[in-house]
Amino acid sequence: MKLLGGNLDFLKSQTAIKISAFIFISVAFFYLGKHWSDGSRQLIFFSRQSPSQTTPSITISPNFNKEFNISALINATDPVTDSNPASSAEIKENSAPPPPAPPPPDPIKTYGIVDENGTMSDEFEVGEFDPDSVENWGNGTEVEGESENEDVRVTFKVKKFGLCGENMREYIPCLDNVEAIKRLKSTEKGERFERHCPEKGNELNCLVPAPKGYKPPIPWPRSRDEVWFSNVPHTRLVDDKGGQNWISKSKDKFKFPGGGTQFIHGADQYLDQMSKMVPEITFGNHIRVVLDVGCGVASFGAYLLSRNVLTMSIAPKDVHENQIQFALERGVPAMVAAFATHRLLYPSQAFDLIHCSRCRINWTRDDGILLLEVNRMLRAGGYFAWAAQPVYKHEEALEEQWEEMLNLTTRLCWNLVKKEGYIAIWQKPFNNSCYLNREAGTIPPLCDPEDDPDNVWYVDLKACISRLPENGYGANVAPWPARLQTPPDRLQSIQFDSYIARKELFKAESKYWNEIVASYVRALHWKKFKLRNVMDMRAGFGGFAAALIENQLDAWVLNVVPVSGPNTLPVIYDRGLIGVMHDWCEPFDTYPRTYDFLHAAGLFSIERKRCNMSTIMLEMDRILRPGGRVYIRDSIDVMDELQDIAKAMGWHPALRDTSEGPHASYRILACDKRLLR
Repeated sequence: MKLLGGNLDFLKSQTAIKISAFIFISVAFFYLGKHWSDGSRQLIFFSRQSPSQTTPSITISPNFNKEFNISALINATDPVTDSNPASSAEIKENSAPPPPAPPPPDPIKTYGIVDENGTMSDEFEVGEFDPDSVENWGNGTEVEGESENEDVRVTFKVKKFGLCGENMREYIPCLDNVEAIKRLKSTEKGERFERHCPEKGNELNCLVPAPKGYKPPIPWPRSRDEVWFSNVPHTRLVDDKGGQNWISKSKDKFKFPGGGTQFIHGADQYLDQMSKMVPEITFGNHIRVVLDVGCGVASFGAYLLSRNVLTMSIAPKDVHENQIQFALERGVPAMVAAFATHRLLYPSQAFDLIHCSRCRINWTRDDGILLLEVNRMLRAGGYFAWAAQPVYKHEEALEEQWEEMLNLTTRLCWNLVKKEGYIAIWQKPFNNSCYLNREAGTIPPLCDPEDDPDNVWYVDLKACISRLPENGYGANVAPWPARLQTPPDRLQSIQFDSYIARKELFKAESKYWNEIVASYVRALHWKKFKLRNVMDMRAGFGGFAAALIENQLDAWVLNVVPVSGPNTLPVIYDRGLIGVMHDWCEPFDTYPRTYDFLHAAGLFSIERKRCNMSTIMLEMDRILRPGGRVYIRDSIDVMDELQDIAKAMGWHPALRDTSEGPHASYRILACDKRLLR
């Protein structure tokens, strides 16, 4: 009862009365405010969603398309500070006008698939070029072009390059220089098969035409076994070598059964025999890079590809002049090259195995100077395989040749590992100890310590044995495929300015190109391209070629190292890749229409100091197939001129941003080559 009485006293107290009054006034103001605002427009910030609606959605704001006079509300609540209208007008008259709105920023100009934030977009389709479409180049002499400079668009006309004559459709400038060959003092050592480039002013200045009926090449791997007759319309090899299972003609195609002069039953059986003869010859493991001398139509190299072996197939442009053209049309790595008087354009210790099957080379002439060139290019511990008549025939003259070969290889410290059937296989020593222990005055001598075995550009052959590095560089390469990404020892011997550790530089280049090629594959759908024969015109350490392998593109890359930069060829070969030295001020030793894709990163901004850019571009056009593509990644200041030249050659250029975005100092010029008539 006391508790109940206390509660009643509390309700009668002053505090309870105040609380009740406060609640009453709050409720009254709420209803008055709601009553007076029913006729006015309201801002709605949230809308209730039905509990059953679980699908996320985007809705239009309820305030959309409504007008609110905010200034009226503000003016209504502002305190009145001056009731004199004249004073108010004076203030308005003397007040400064509001500053004009700033102009909108200049639109960021973008190219291709990169947005204004520098981000590559996957939502980008590349229209596939139809090689059957033929562009009529006509008899006109000019094409229209446009250039932009400081917001001024200039239209101009560029002189078109004309088509060369039909007699030049297989023209190789430095090997078909008839006038220079006529002036040679001697040709007995094969000088006519070496480089004799046109003099300055007589360079190629027209577009080499394709033969009549040219078709898009048959894609790999079918091309290993057949190519279009119309693309290489020559039957001499069929007439000369058809009985040796090299090549045959069937209707509108050439067929390649896979045989050779010494392996008429097929290259696969021949390769199996070599592995059985010398179990250490493990193709695709310790044997990764091979040189095939006098390769014919390159069936030896074609069948090694399926064993993860990359073969450089070489032959001169002789009476069987189209053998290298057939090899490249098949999609097999090949170059026109000859053992004559100059070093071949490959580094020392480049090849794990060098093969000669009836290659018609006299290895013992001039104190074995040609076999000494083989020795220079052969890796320490590498193998030389010789399949020729002196190995197995017992005629007196051939037996004498065999004895001469045995004598020479013994003086070279080569070890005859096995002789069986048609084949003899030697192994090169791993170090210089055997050379140093020979009798005094033994011929051939060791080369001078100052001789650089990697110096190959227009260097004469030397009748001496190239020394192996005392530190073992070149002999200890990792097995394939680990060697692709393993920084090799010879990385330390490359002469170039490096401000960071060379192994880190090697890894950084590999990562850089792997990311770029991965973005090309993802955004530009490179796997839909018919990429097979690829050339990297400024290869560095071979990072671009390695990236194609890592991204599983079924293509091979010829890595070209320009003479104007550091000689990185030893590193490229130690990675299990192939390459060659070249000066881009001169033509390249290959047939027209032999590459599907040309890649040039930073080439023109360097070589324009030495070479005419149109000379390089015309050479690119000569070696590029109709339907082929070119990617030029270079500084902005060369792009206008390159676009003009591309248009003058009938290419279809497109300028794109790099992944760094529109403000980067580099651009990508992507070009398509069409078939011109």
